[in-house]
Amino acid sequence: MTTRPESTREVDAPLPIDASEPEREQASGDAEGSDEEPRLSVAAVARRLGVAPATLRTWDRRYGLGPTDHTSGRHRRYGPDDIARLEQMQRALLRGASPMEAARYARTVAAPQSQKPAEPEQQRAPGADEPLMLSGVLDGTEGELKLEGASTGGRGLKLTGAGPRTRGLGRAALALDSYSAQQLLIEALESDGVVTTWQEMLQPVLRAISERRQRSGSGVEVLQLLTDCASTALRSVIATAPAPVNPRPVVLAPVPGEVQELELVALAAALAANRVGHRLFGAALPREGLAAAVRRSAPAAVVLWAAQPHYAAPQVLDDIPITRQRSRAFVAGPGWSAEALPGYAERLGSLEAAVARVSESVLG
Repeated sequence: MTTRPESTREVDAPLPIDASEPEREQASGDAEGSDEEPRLSVAAVARRLGVAPATLRTWDRRYGLGPTDHTSGRHRRYGPDDIARLEQMQRALLRGASPMEAARYARTVAAPQSQKPAEPEQQRAPGADEPLMLSGVLDGTEGELKLEGASTGGRGLKLTGAGPRTRGLGRAALALDSYSAQQLLIEALESDGVVTTWQEMLQPVLRAISERRQRSGSGVEVLQLLTDCASTALRSVIATAPAPVNPRPVVLAPVPGEVQELELVALAAALAANRVGHRLFGAALPREGLAAAVRRSAPAAVVLWAAQPHYAAPQVLDDIPITRQRSRAFVAGPGWSAEALPGYAERLGSLEAAVARVSESVLG
């Protein structure tokens, strides 16, 4: 504007799946005694968790997370406690653990319900009863994330040195798991703030996804989903921010024609958290609308964002009544050239620097 190296990284190779297996397992389940706990087949559990059936067999073989009562020669049937362990493993994977660490966590936390004492209502963890959408993403080679049970074109995300939340966000993005991506972002924004979340979590994943797209020529849907999730999470900060203290707002807008606006939304969220009031306009605002917004808002400052040099023309600044409103003029984004700017306009740098400079100019 670190995650410690793990001694073991494992990639689960997809195994052949017999299309007739679900029917055979279902028939096997119907033949079992009806007085036992309801048990699900491998195919049913795989659908519930969003992973490939081969992944469940691998977890059973490598980490011992299979049906507790399974005997050789019979189909695997998962009971409630077995499924609870698998869900805990998925939760740990999404938060950045390696498969081995996640399996150890699952065996420790998801003990059979019959062995757990009743938990007082006031001590239950927040969100304990909320549904969890799971991504099914596993670690690949060192510093790389890969999606298990889906086509990624043989390409993962290179996130070497990233922290657990960043890796979890990468997993959720690759899996197109918007719910988990938004929850991870909201958690980070609440605990770390907008600037830190942008610099240490969002930027690395966005950069890795863009690089992956350049290498493989695919993945535009991954980038679009993460951008939308990030915008939603950042706008939630704006919606819940404390009341602003500046009497004259800051107008934030992309230059006409510019379609990228996520970093501008991040700036708006960081300013809102600083109690700097603003008027944020999206990429669809035409030139005459931008001029009217500045004229009607009488802002203390105007920030125009441009990612593409083609749209970052100094003429845009001349077309809006900045000087007549006695507004500070700022430009932001890689599209601007400092040499071509009029003397009254100031170019902002990183998100952190932009937040500090705009806040200082408005609040004093």
